[in-house]
Amino acid sequence: MKRIPLDLQFFAGEKTEKASPKKRLDSRKKGQVAKSQDVTTAIMLLGVFLFLYFAGGMFWDRIINLVMVPLSDYMLRPVTMDTAMIVYTEMLREVAWIVLPIMGVAALSAIIGNYVQIGFLIATDPLKPQLSKIDPIKGFKRIFSARALVELAKSILKISLIGLTTFLVIWFSIEHVLALSLKSVETTLLTAGKLTVQMGLYASVFLLLLAVLDYLYQKYDFEKNIRMSKQDLKDEYKNTEGDPLIKSKIKQRQREMAMKRMMSEIPNADVVITNPTHYAIVLTYKDSVSDAPVVVAKGVDFIAQKIKLVAKENNVLAVENRPLARALFAQAEIGDPIPEEFFKAVAEILAYVYRIKNKV
Repeated sequence: MKRIPLDLQFFAGEKTEKASPKKRLDSRKKGQVAKSQDVTTAIMLLGVFLFLYFAGGMFWDRIINLVMVPLSDYMLRPVTMDTAMIVYTEMLREVAWIVLPIMGVAALSAIIGNYVQIGFLIATDPLKPQLSKIDPIKGFKRIFSARALVELAKSILKISLIGLTTFLVIWFSIEHVLALSLKSVETTLLTAGKLTVQMGLYASVFLLLLAVLDYLYQKYDFEKNIRMSKQDLKDEYKNTEGDPLIKSKIKQRQREMAMKRMMSEIPNADVVITNPTHYAIVLTYKDSVSDAPVVVAKGVDFIAQKIKLVAKENNVLAVENRPLARALFAQAEIGDPIPEEFFKAVAEILAYVYRIKNKV
């Protein structure tokens, strides 16, 4: 047997082909998709700070109460278990009114961030425990891989952007910041809140721009990881379409079932038009069902002989007409009415058959 050269075997296994639709679908079912966590984080931060920018005023009174009420009211109450529970409940309620809306916006933004990247997807495979994740050798390789270097560069860039944004916001508002020592507590809190929201908005926009670049990189890396070799494509086609031997057996079984259905129609037919040895066309005519005779069976050679044998056993008359048999076999399919051009010739044959049956 001729051996395949090793270099050809290597190139046959090299993953140079784009992933097939089936491979993409299988990867998606496993939760393996092109996704950037930075996009989700950036959209979440942007959503939260936009919410604070437009709706932050509604929290002002509650924030003031969190500062003023403990100083003016709670400190004057006697220290008992009942008093502690009342204070705890009231403070928890005030904090919840501030935190829960922000958490709700953050959760909704995170869902949107994931949806715009991968659509609706629920996958349980990533939740399954895998021993390979705690393999120290593979972990060491991941730490010093090219992907780890990219993640390190991204982290440094994100920290630098956030730090630069914070510095610029404070720098351009340095006069207001230095004057806070002369302002009231309320003004100080208000100014600090505005500066914080500004920092968050600017940083979120910069992070979102960086996240878009990261998403493009993640998409490129994902496409690279799911590439297939030519052999993979052949194996997938074989598994999808089925083994040729199995397919031939299925087709053979289908032909046998079609043959049985066809033969079961012959006993109820009106006439068999023959060649007489090579062709056999079985016709039936029911004026209440169709306007023309219908072909219920046809065959050549061995099948034609079998058709004639079944017809003879069921007293279905066979009429020899070589040109008509050949023409009907070529132009009429099983289950279809005969073409209009054969109406006259077939009508004469049917009239002859009905006369014979009436005599009998």
